[in-house]
Amino acid sequence: MDFIHFFFVAALLFAIGVGGVVLNKTNIVVVLMSLELALLSVSLNFIVFSVCLGDLIGQIFAIFILIIAACESSVGLAIILVYFRVRGSIRIDQASLLKS
Repeated sequence: MDFIHFFFVAALLFAIGVGGVVLNKTNIVVVLMSLELALLSVSLNFIVFSVCLGDLIGQIFAIFILIIAACESSVGLAIILVYFRVRGSIRIDQASLLKS
């Protein structure tokens, strides 16, 4: 089978995720979603390489990546919620106020 399309989709998802993390300067929720998108593209690459090589290890790594991404997003959203309750805003440029 031709799996090159999946590699291009994964590369595009990774580029969108990294671009969202690097280029976004205001909203921390968008940064968190972009990070999740990048992790999803990495797990998609693990799955495609696993299917291409006929090995199960890549699929096991993909499951671990998805578990870690779910834990990271829940902790990140909890931190964002507490920050919003304290400051009233979730802008990244105002997050430097936490350094005091």
